[in-house]
Amino acid sequence: MHDINKIRNIAIIAHVDHGKTTLLDAILQQTGCFDAHKEAEICVMDSNPLEKERGITILSKNTSVKFKDYTINIVDTPGHADFGGEVERVLGMVQGCLLLVDAFEGPMPQTRFVLTKAFEQGLKPILVINKVDKTNADIEKVIDEVYSLFIDLGANDHQIEFPIIFASGVNGIAKLDVEEVLKGIAKQEKDISAVLDTVIKDVPAPPCKENSEFLFQSVSLDASDYMGRMQVGRILAGTVKVNDQVNFIDAIEAKVTRKKIAKIYGFQGLTKIELEQASAGMIVILAGIQEANIGDTICHTSLTEALPAIKVDEPTLEMVFSVNDSPFAGLEGKFVTSRQIKDRLDKELTTNVALRVEPTDRTDAFAVSGRGELHLGILLETMRREGYELQVSKPKVIIKDIDGVRSEPYEDLVIDLDDEFSGACIDALNKRKAEMTHMHSHSGRTILRFDVPTRGLIGFRSEFIRMTKGSGIMNHSYKEYRPYAGDISKLRPGVLVNLESGDATAYALEQFADRGIFFINPGTKVYKGMVVGEANRPQDIELNLTKAKQLTNMRSAGTDGIAQVKTPRKVLLEDGLVYINDDELVEITPENIRLRKKVLDKKAHRKETMAG
Repeated sequence: MHDINKIRNIAIIAHVDHGKTTLLDAILQQTGCFDAHKEAEICVMDSNPLEKERGITILSKNTSVKFKDYTINIVDTPGHADFGGEVERVLGMVQGCLLLVDAFEGPMPQTRFVLTKAFEQGLKPILVINKVDKTNADIEKVIDEVYSLFIDLGANDHQIEFPIIFASGVNGIAKLDVEEVLKGIAKQEKDISAVLDTVIKDVPAPPCKENSEFLFQSVSLDASDYMGRMQVGRILAGTVKVNDQVNFIDAIEAKVTRKKIAKIYGFQGLTKIELEQASAGMIVILAGIQEANIGDTICHTSLTEALPAIKVDEPTLEMVFSVNDSPFAGLEGKFVTSRQIKDRLDKELTTNVALRVEPTDRTDAFAVSGRGELHLGILLETMRREGYELQVSKPKVIIKDIDGVRSEPYEDLVIDLDDEFSGACIDALNKRKAEMTHMHSHSGRTILRFDVPTRGLIGFRSEFIRMTKGSGIMNHSYKEYRPYAGDISKLRPGVLVNLESGDATAYALEQFADRGIFFINPGTKVYKGMVVGEANRPQDIELNLTKAKQLTNMRSAGTDGIAQVKTPRKVLLEDGLVYINDDELVEITPENIRLRKKVLDKKAHRKETMAG
């Protein structure tokens, strides 16, 4: 059995791309979690293919390392606010957190978001200033910003007296003095022990009632084809063994049901290991209770009182997922029916706590809500890669009635851009009902902070990238619900809509090049009502891209030249979600992302528009 005083449970929390997964790689390597003869994989905790491609952590994951005679359980949490549901669930399992902050950028909006959750749990923070070897590092400024942030978030005296570690995760070194880090890098030294020693010294052992009966609360979910739904959490008290009879207490109805523990899994490095028994303080996975959900209590048969429910922030964006009914329906996907789509969404609900799925007035459509464009976009991209084919509507914010006032979600937006672009950016955000709360200029760069309605940010990222010529940095996180800010004027021009089904010809694309920017290449299969480009005027433009050049016996200079077609604008899945208007859909298949009108026939579409 484990000595609870030799257990430390911590989470690694940070803003996107500040290096927490890289730091964890170094910890795993230096504590012997990789075979000595094997080359270590980079970002091993980002095991999801989308995580590897995007360089972000999407799903929280657990690992456990042995250091000296201590067991240190580590949770790698997402830094992106869209996956805040993952963050909130797992913080209840740990007693401390490693707060990773970039040595130049300092604390960012999503650092603030996750820290707020950590302070609500009373966690002890350890500040790790990462990337101290960057040429533009400003460590003193970053430390001052962290102190200001802690005070602003209401950190208590215990939390604000935090230890500071300086690190270069990519070089696998951490020290209590920044000069020691730089010397170590020069010597190619690998030593991350300062992090682990500080965890042992400053993070308390898990709390536990002496001689108490078994008590466990599910704070996360796992699943396997063999065992079905499983519950992840920290054992709060007592001991549990395989085949033990336990009480399962539903968090909503407080109904008590007798169940049996089928399997117990622990963590060792990167793998799950089967255990015969587990005791207080350990983070484990319990199998055998299919009905258990987030926040449910699993305990000794003598206990009948449920633990307090776990609060998770509500979704802010909603989309309608429906069966694809375009002329190309069923040609590219493996799973295309409403039952298959519903089963996949139900499966997602078993582990994705921030997601909601509700029926609509149509049997082939489902209202799916989540924490943001990225949250829903990741789900759709995952389904697409699994062979699903469907169509989705424009994301809409979830409006609530709060004390009789129509209210909408607001975001805390921070942008960092060159001084020359600040005026244009402020003007663009003003049109989106944003309110500027802070402005600071330094060394040719301006940092702006806004409170902005969530719907005002839909589609803004691509506009911001174009506006700043790719040099701007934009980050945002959910803040609160506020009274509805009023209508936001249409921000997108009209689109180019195809009139006939067939293959797009180079001749037609060249002929209509002056109408706007195309999204497709010559030879692309198109259908009536498909959106094939962006118009250069506010209204939609209808055209026939299947039109071929007429063959004649007459020849003249220049008439037989090769068509000069401009490079099209590629529309990715998340670009499409924020680009479409209310009368349009994104058609998603394993092979293609297409934009289309809801009503494909132009006459019927006009009639519907006039009726609306």
